[in-house]
Amino acid sequence: MTPPTRDLDDAYANMVHIPDGASYPEKWAKQAEAFRATVPVERNLRYGAGEREVFDLFRPEGTAAGLVVFVHGGYWLKFSKDDWSHLAAGALARGWAVAIPSYTLAPDARITDIGRQIESAIGAAAALVDGPIRICGHSAGGHLTARMLCDDYASDWRPRLERAIPISPISDLGPLMRTSMNDKLQITRTEAALESPVRHMPCGLPTTIWVGGSERPVFLDQARWLADAWGCGLVIEDGRHHFDVVEALADPESLLTRELLL
Repeated sequence: MTPPTRDLDDAYANMVHIPDGASYPEKWAKQAEAFRATVPVERNLRYGAGEREVFDLFRPEGTAAGLVVFVHGGYWLKFSKDDWSHLAAGALARGWAVAIPSYTLAPDARITDIGRQIESAIGAAAALVDGPIRICGHSAGGHLTARMLCDDYASDWRPRLERAIPISPISDLGPLMRTSMNDKLQITRTEAALESPVRHMPCGLPTTIWVGGSERPVFLDQARWLADAWGCGLVIEDGRHHFDVVEALADPESLLTRELLL
């Protein structure tokens, strides 16, 4: 195993480089809980046998325009669906149903396995909501979103998929092999090659890579690598860092929400 480097550990660290960064996880959890108290939600719907193989489903009033699936981040190591419920607000207000899945975290699951869990989660949600599907995800969730578009996936639900936005995605797993996170992620050279979206051809659906202009340079690099490899759109949103770039999904009028639901 390649030994970690302090430089790469710092390059991929977000919290210490964001003003008051340590406060965000608690803030997200409180916002998510408060949002769930204001809207109907179908909680802990199962898509697999594992403890964390569940999703929450938010439905709009009346017939849904379609299904949005949001995949959370946390370097495949932390967080759950319960921390992100409030991000359903934007699409929900525009008449879309929103599913937010949890997944088994590393080291209890490999990144390869997590990708297949997300594929199953989308399929289970799609069975409950008619119409087109849009998917988005943040950071590690951006990686998982991008993986759903790769040529080695042939999901039953993909004919319904119309648009995807990987937000601040990890598109090449190779650099993470040289971080201390890999003590738990256990990414190998083989897995990095198979699970890095930049190493695959996309399925050809409309895709926009979204990243904050004030993010760490490595995240801007990761976003550009994927946009260049796939020849797809890239939006670098001025003034947004890694933690607040995703918050625009809670706003039905934000540029991010509108791009997702075009």
